[in-house]
Amino acid sequence: MLVNAAEMLKKAEAGHYGLGAFNTNNMEWTLAILQAAEEAKSPLIIQCTSGAAKWMGGFKMCSAMVNAGMEALGTTVPVALHLDHGSYEACFEAIEAGFTSIMYDGSHEETFQINLDRTKELVEIAHSKGISIEAEVGGIGGTEDGVTSNGELADPNECKQIADLGVDFLACGIGNIHGLYPANWAGLSFERLGEIKALTGDLPLVLHGGTGIPEDQIKKAISLGISKINVNTDLQVVFAAATREYIEAGKDQQGKGYDPRKLLKGGREAIVARTKELMEEFGSVNKA
Repeated sequence: MLVNAAEMLKKAEAGHYGLGAFNTNNMEWTLAILQAAEEAKSPLIIQCTSGAAKWMGGFKMCSAMVNAGMEALGTTVPVALHLDHGSYEACFEAIEAGFTSIMYDGSHEETFQINLDRTKELVEIAHSKGISIEAEVGGIGGTEDGVTSNGELADPNECKQIADLGVDFLACGIGNIHGLYPANWAGLSFERLGEIKALTGDLPLVLHGGTGIPEDQIKKAISLGISKINVNTDLQVVFAAATREYIEAGKDQQGKGYDPRKLLKGGREAIVARTKELMEEFGSVNKA
């Protein structure tokens, strides 16, 4: 039975640990992440972008897969199914499909006022249905020759305005970026995180682009109020590496090595192992 993410994140914020929000891309990902959470006895946020949902056949397919996966594995830890980086329209689609948590990313809207108005509307709709909601506040990105060196720094006052609308958790730029970090990345701005936290109180804050941030910076961010860390690229990288190893060893050409259950097994096991490692790093093991 899926739950929303509000309660588990409140506990994480109060307990000064982080919860990984792990993106799913297909059935292998879904089952691996669920298995890892159960073995680590960690609460779980499993999330899906609109792009990944489209690849899987839609939000309903993703929702059905997570529900069926939990039933098949006998999942006992609390699991929330969250929409990652949802547009205004995608939020309604995900709610309709049975997601228990949504993110409205209004940081790319033409004006901050549009972000504010739509977030306000979606908070009311989500809460009327018992669904948790995350919002995002954008800011200034430092890009030179196509390389983002610093990532975005959110405006603390804008964060407060969005927080005051009653969102359950808030994504704010503190120098983090999506994907793999460039060599000239300046690191997280703990100063900006402190300024945002001072204005938003005990609201759980979200760190997007969790892949590749050094462990000491992740732990410091958690100690300063980050409660949700998004992970996607990290699991894609370990899955690809394990699959590459299998093929480069020629195992797909031995016997029935081409069977997808054999071909993808190493990748799936790599996702389980890495997810558990990250849960340990974030401090959510045995918190279910």
